[in-house]
Amino acid sequence: MFSSFQNFGSLAVFMVVVVGGGLVIGLLTSPGEWYADLKKPSFNPPNWIFGPVWAILYLFIAIVGWRLWQGDPSSLAMKMWYAQLILNFAWSPVFFVAHRIGAAFGIITLLFITIAAFIITVSNQDWVLASLFLPYAIWVGFALALNGAILFLNARHRG
Repeated sequence: MFSSFQNFGSLAVFMVVVVGGGLVIGLLTSPGEWYADLKKPSFNPPNWIFGPVWAILYLFIAIVGWRLWQGDPSSLAMKMWYAQLILNFAWSPVFFVAHRIGAAFGIITLLFITIAAFIITVSNQDWVLASLFLPYAIWVGFALALNGAILFLNARHRG
């Protein structure tokens, strides 16, 4: 009984850190007038889509981190998980607050590489964890293309 309560507690911590952290960062760095004034590519989705997509992805990210932590909190995969979360949480302030589109492009490129490396690393050990990161990789790949297009279309805002 205590073990399952402990497991629930640690899952709750991961949910609060990941989902809560993503929500706080999203609220503090919401797109404003600066973003509205940028030129965007034809494939730019409406702003309302980002919140629901990230909410689902953050749930998956939290579950994956929790399962890794349950197994071996000092594993290479867990270190990669921490790295992707730091990069993920860094992108919005750099893009939306600092208005550094180029720097944000660098961050999201590293994020995509880290997610892909994570999937490759864990796929032989735990296909469920790798599968939970596949939608994340696809979305970040799309966001990478979007960030790159915005960078190209708004050369005066490069940074």
